[in-house]
Amino acid sequence: MDSELERELLRAYIDSANDGIFVICDEMKFHVANPLLEQWLGLGEAELTAHGRRIPITELFGSAETEALFCSQFIKVLQGKPASFEAALNPPKGTPRWVEFSLSRVQLEVGDLVIGILRDVTERRRLHTTLQHNASHDDLTGLLNRREFQMRLNALVDTAHTRGGQHALIYVDLDQLGVCLNALVKDQGVLARLGGDEFGLLLNDIPIEQAMAVAEALCDAVAAYRFTWQEQHFDITASIGVRAITAETVSAEDVLSAADAACYVAKDQGRNRAQLYFGGKACAGKRQEMQWVGKIQKALEENRLQIWQQSILNLSAQGATQFEVLLRLVDEQGGIVAPGQFFPAAERYGLMPAIDRWVINHLLLDAQHAGLRAALDNQTVTRCAINLSGASLNDDRFVEYLEAILKRNPLLCSALCFEITETVAVANFGRAREVINTVKQFGCQFALDDFGSGMSSFGYLKNLPVDYLKIDGSLVRQIDSNPTDLAMLDAINRIGQVLGLQTVAEFVESERSLQLLRDIGVNYAQGYAIHRPELLAWR
Repeated sequence: MDSELERELLRAYIDSANDGIFVICDEMKFHVANPLLEQWLGLGEAELTAHGRRIPITELFGSAETEALFCSQFIKVLQGKPASFEAALNPPKGTPRWVEFSLSRVQLEVGDLVIGILRDVTERRRLHTTLQHNASHDDLTGLLNRREFQMRLNALVDTAHTRGGQHALIYVDLDQLGVCLNALVKDQGVLARLGGDEFGLLLNDIPIEQAMAVAEALCDAVAAYRFTWQEQHFDITASIGVRAITAETVSAEDVLSAADAACYVAKDQGRNRAQLYFGGKACAGKRQEMQWVGKIQKALEENRLQIWQQSILNLSAQGATQFEVLLRLVDEQGGIVAPGQFFPAAERYGLMPAIDRWVINHLLLDAQHAGLRAALDNQTVTRCAINLSGASLNDDRFVEYLEAILKRNPLLCSALCFEITETVAVANFGRAREVINTVKQFGCQFALDDFGSGMSSFGYLKNLPVDYLKIDGSLVRQIDSNPTDLAMLDAINRIGQVLGLQTVAEFVESERSLQLLRDIGVNYAQGYAIHRPELLAWR
């Protein structure tokens, strides 16, 4: 094959290539440019390689940054080292795009030439940029997300340690809706959505007094905003926690935890206010409560909850009995933690459905299932009472889960009694009634727990399909010495009986109280005088 034919074939290959191809001399001036590259540059080869003036390729980049990068790599290529890199191409007459340069040297008698191949990576780059943005920004608001915010908070804490200075973290909880925050803070700091309706604002090089002024201004601005939806107007308030960041700051996690605790103090003290974390009793208490969240989640993951039981005595029969399922948490040192210590945090931070699910799963699906079935068959147990939280009652997924469990265990359903508190029932009357009716279709029963501790309204009892009325221990404990408590308990029992409800007295702590309950006709009793709670262990 003669050289002329080789050149023709080579030219045909270059012209048909799907990449931009060029050949330049050691002065970076064009010798060859294929049609695709001409299209990208907006110039024909004749214009690029005119003998009067060959155009240097660097004049067509349209970017000083790309020109500097190309020149540095070009020097290496002339030294015999191939180069590959990505850069922006923004020619004066062409369409901007991102390209991948591949450069290599060719040594000829007439001098060194450099062959370049340009691959269009605009779409890949756009996708990469989008992925990077999505990884660091919140989809809903476009603000930084919690992960990116945490990284920047870590960096700011490190800066405070190494260079000193004062900074601040503002933790914002919008009590109704998250809107217009970015416009409110403008350029005062880094704003991120941390989750739900919670936002964080990092203020760099600012004294805490000024940070508090910013926080209070945010409260005022949010409160002044009026949100309208379908011709209805909604008021928006913000609860804000503020924490200083100084050289004494322990860690980013410590800052975020403290600011969050201060935010909850602001909510408890009336909302629409800013609270500085100062380590006082209120802030410390909230922070301790929040620390329980991690402990509870870890206990669930490591299966460190325990099912306990307390017997419920039938006051008119002997032998067979009922029992209530109680819960304990085993800490990492093996100590037993009562629910009063961790339930408040679980309720505030939405962990109760997970706890209720754990109890039902372990009681009705695991090894306990066989024990409960055997106890029922042997008639040593007639009924098992299980508490349901208000959060579980309002969680559609939990109710669906409960229905699925009951369908799988039809023989156990008639022995199950679910308990909800009076406060939950009154606050969510429609939902409570709906869930009770749904679950009772499987043959289960329901008890209204802690009656007498809240509103004690008898009116709603007529329309709430419960089977048991559990009288709160505050009215039971002292009936052996307090005639008023006894009279109130007697009245509740009589009304319950008229409504066709079985009554249960809680916190019975003396034999005298037990006898008084029999005398006035209470159906069941529960408390230390009958049985102290113990670990559920079937035999």
